[in-house]
Amino acid sequence: MRAVIWKYVRHQPQPGQARLMPHTIAIVEDEASIAANYRDTLQRQGFRVTVFSDRASASSAFSRQLPDLAIIDVGLGDEIEGGFELCRDLRSRCPELPIVFLTARDSELDIICGLRLGADDYLTKDISQAHMLARIVALLRRVQALRSPVREEHMIQRGDLTLNLERMTCQWQAQPVELTVTEFWMVHALARHPGHVKNRQQLMESANVVLDDNTITSHIKRIRRKFEAVDDGFAAIDTAYGVGYRWSGA
Repeated sequence: MRAVIWKYVRHQPQPGQARLMPHTIAIVEDEASIAANYRDTLQRQGFRVTVFSDRASASSAFSRQLPDLAIIDVGLGDEIEGGFELCRDLRSRCPELPIVFLTARDSELDIICGLRLGADDYLTKDISQAHMLARIVALLRRVQALRSPVREEHMIQRGDLTLNLERMTCQWQAQPVELTVTEFWMVHALARHPGHVKNRQQLMESANVVLDDNTITSHIKRIRRKFEAVDDGFAAIDTAYGVGYRWSGA
């Protein structure tokens, strides 16, 4: 696992390609020893890491420069839901920024709340380091297209829907729909084959995440709300009860 991750972060460019800089990961964690453990683990894999102990210092730093990925605890000092507030702020600044909650709070309500606020992943602190690193690398790999020169536009057009796979942007009726990385790949999986039912396992594989059924449902509800904000008559995502979901648009 470690060798694979190291190769991804620090690989040498091919002739004619620009040299890639190490990704910067921000950790927002109020327990100093835990933050140091995460920082050391990520730095050993070649990432650049910044650490913040509270929402205020993190928000101030993010107003000047955003990281490539943010790892956030839910409870930050005296702010029981400071991480949720920071996630909301970050998502408004940058819809495509990968955000991961890493917290001891494992209730279904907290998980759903975090995902509804726009987090791409929600991990609990009992996760192994190897598993955590794999999830982080998967997220960064999916946004790499945003930081690469565009040589050719790859588009998917389905009726009122337009997906740009190079820029990872989504439009409905020519209006932008701000999707997270996970949401984008779920929409792509559905719209790629209209009328075909995609079960929850297939949606997870398309988004390269591991989620339970309730979390998939939360993502789909959030996606629908984003399209409905552009078009209150949006009805292109059908539920196949007990099976999964399908894209019904042309």
